[in-house]
Amino acid sequence: MKLTVLGPGCWGLTLAWLLNDNFSEITVWGRECDLSEDLTVNKHCSKPLEVQLDKKVEFTSDLKSAIAGADIILSVVATSGMRSVCEQLKAAGIKPEQPLVNASKGLELNTLMRMSEVIKDILPAQKVVILSGPTLAKEVLQGKPTAACVACEDLETAEFVQKACNVPDRFRLYTNTDVIGVELGGSLKNVIAIASGFAHSMELGDNCMGSLLTRGMAEIVRLSVKLGANPSTLYGLSGMGDLIATCSSPMSRNYTVGAMLGKGKKINDILNELGSVAEGVKTSKAVCELAKKLGVEVPVSDAIYEAVYTDITPKEVLSKLMNRKLKKEDSYD
Repeated sequence: MKLTVLGPGCWGLTLAWLLNDNFSEITVWGRECDLSEDLTVNKHCSKPLEVQLDKKVEFTSDLKSAIAGADIILSVVATSGMRSVCEQLKAAGIKPEQPLVNASKGLELNTLMRMSEVIKDILPAQKVVILSGPTLAKEVLQGKPTAACVACEDLETAEFVQKACNVPDRFRLYTNTDVIGVELGGSLKNVIAIASGFAHSMELGDNCMGSLLTRGMAEIVRLSVKLGANPSTLYGLSGMGDLIATCSSPMSRNYTVGAMLGKGKKINDILNELGSVAEGVKTSKAVCELAKKLGVEVPVSDAIYEAVYTDITPKEVLSKLMNRKLKKEDSYD
């Protein structure tokens, strides 16, 4: 069995490391500028996390050779680059029967599409699977156990990926056919994670955190159901599970962005300091545009959008949320 990983970033390399014993061949594809000598020769990466890969892992910038004979293609590229990579996959001759598993969480900013929609827009016949759940890379690399789900409209394909990528004692996978719910749960929670870091750095307390996660979850469910998700999916691994993990851990890049925003730092300085992608930053804009289009209220996401893209102060953000018009506690509908 051959696994091809698209994207030599932190999560892509972590998955290549995690799944080492499941596949006889592993190839990691990336742009030449992303393939350092340390990676290609020593199979080693030191930033943002240290990852030491097995000597059998191959690196290449030749996409055609990377996907040739692959039983599973695992895409871990930034959401902003998904469309371009899909165009390259099409030109490289990807086969419809090769499962393309997307592990990146976010929305395409200009179209507001989910990643599976972007993939299908370019590769309409492709078997698309979504991998999502509470998967903080640092804990995975430490060998700590977690669970996630693989979602595909075709259950047989989901089960194939589940069996191929399940790692005993460390990485338990569940199948799901609700692609919309799994994708949106993983994407929208990134915005709430920014809010969580924001509240933590302002020392707003545990009561506030409990309130924030509850109201944030209400937003995620409300918007996702409007887009066709099954509400029960949002209370599963890719929704509530991922939300709890990322909203309570400084290991989360989105949480870290929020913590810095709560201290009054500007977003450009934060991203330069972070040195890696925090999908929630762009997703906050996409969520607010999507919510406005659908007539759905998302006050926490709106507040984070303002914190990221305007000069509003942390205290003003808090005041706007706490002093909104009083209302009935609503359900997702």
